[in-house]
Amino acid sequence: MSTSTRAEEPSQAVPAGRNVDRPVVFFDTTLRDGEQSPGISLNKSEKVEIAQQLVRLGVDVIEAGFPATSPGDFEAVQAIAREVTGAVICGLARCVESDIRTCWEAIKDAERPRIHTFVSTSDIHLEHQIKKTRAEVLDLTKEMVDLAVSLCPGDVEFSAMDATRSDVDFLAQVIQVAVEAGATTINVPDTVGYTLPAEFSALIETLHRKVPRLAEVVVSVHCHNDLGLAVANSLAAIEHGATQVEVAINGLGERAGNAALEEIAMALVTRKDVLQRPVNIVTTEIARTSRMVSNLTGYQVQPNKAIVGKNAFAHESGIHQDGVLKERTTFEIMHAKDIGLGESDIVLGKHSGRHALKARLAELGIHLTGEELDEAFRRFKVIADKKKQVTALDLEALANEEIREREDLYQLTRFYVSSGSDIIPTSQVEVLRQGEAQSGKAFSGGSVESIFLAIDDAVGLSGTLMDYRVRSVSSGKDSLAEVRVVVEVDGRTFAGQAVAIDVLGASAKAYMRALNNVAQHREASGARPDRVF
Repeated sequence: MSTSTRAEEPSQAVPAGRNVDRPVVFFDTTLRDGEQSPGISLNKSEKVEIAQQLVRLGVDVIEAGFPATSPGDFEAVQAIAREVTGAVICGLARCVESDIRTCWEAIKDAERPRIHTFVSTSDIHLEHQIKKTRAEVLDLTKEMVDLAVSLCPGDVEFSAMDATRSDVDFLAQVIQVAVEAGATTINVPDTVGYTLPAEFSALIETLHRKVPRLAEVVVSVHCHNDLGLAVANSLAAIEHGATQVEVAINGLGERAGNAALEEIAMALVTRKDVLQRPVNIVTTEIARTSRMVSNLTGYQVQPNKAIVGKNAFAHESGIHQDGVLKERTTFEIMHAKDIGLGESDIVLGKHSGRHALKARLAELGIHLTGEELDEAFRRFKVIADKKKQVTALDLEALANEEIREREDLYQLTRFYVSSGSDIIPTSQVEVLRQGEAQSGKAFSGGSVESIFLAIDDAVGLSGTLMDYRVRSVSSGKDSLAEVRVVVEVDGRTFAGQAVAIDVLGASAKAYMRALNNVAQHREASGARPDRVF
């Protein structure tokens, strides 16, 4: 690997002519880079549901997936392109002709499609990953951007993978070629989360000087969080001329994740006195979007997570509590209502009807009709008979449960557990696959283990349990239980998440869902290319 040319120190002000008066473009990659997190395996319906919520959140560009990786990913990207309006729908493709053509086929029906293509530019990647010379990368960039523009004129994004470890002069050459070939967005990714904010600022400034035509296009940044600096690097780039940030809900993504959408959005809103850049994000949808993504991916948000963690607006210290009671702004720089928290939580009871349920779900941004609404209403009645009050959090969990089951290959219809201090736990389960009942049973040392083994027996799949977590959806002894499991099958991890009034029931459904993800993965043919960015 050759020594990279250092970027010069950044100036304090953003040079003119860089569209800095326009809103920062939020490019969300939850459904692409976020899904590359270990154990996440979203089905088509779940991806469409998240994409629709991202539109309500005000996201400008949705990277729906990497269509060439598998038929399943192609179908999901195509479904989002056809069903979701209100944002640019983007697909990712390597600088490979077949990738780019497959990507176009997946996104071409979108209201506003975008092809996003990339190639490595660092010497370490050229030597060890793609095994190409600098000259070959320059030629490939021109050829593949030309192809992408011919298919999707007017909206092509080009990324220089591992840009922050690249020789800056060569990086500028590649970017110049991409701009001249017609790329309308140039992305500068910190692929391995290596750079520091001052270095990134200097790099953006240097690229603007070395490639004057960058002023004609959108300049994007994609920052990983390996050193915990993804948000800091993104904001530093924005201060020095970047006009698009690539982000993910809850900071999901490869390794330590991506820059968190909610953190960048609220930084820009809260510190607009300094950053002076408007956004299109509807901040009151942040908490709801975070919960949806957490529920559907099975990735729980840490309590002390900025903006969306459950402790983000909590005060334990007596001094802090006293100050907040006297004047909220003494210890709170944001209001919980700004991100969609603090609204009335008590919504429905056991006497509420179908119309009331549908209306309240619509207020939460969840739209169910026909059989989906019928099933959600049935589940609601079961819960309402056991709980005095059904909260908004309960309704979200129930609706997400219905969404997740739409494409399940196996459905758990009933289970039975016999357990006690003096007996060996015994479990029996019945599952349906395409209308055919399959049963299983098991004896084991623990109730949860016996349920999992019985499901293995019924389905014919066996997973090694890697993680098992239980939490309450809301407060109170009658709260719904949310269970997340991670299983390993064939050397690959799969997650499952479910909610139920009973912990054992939630455990059985969560494990069943993990095995459904295994089965769906086995049904899809084709291997995933090397993961990127």
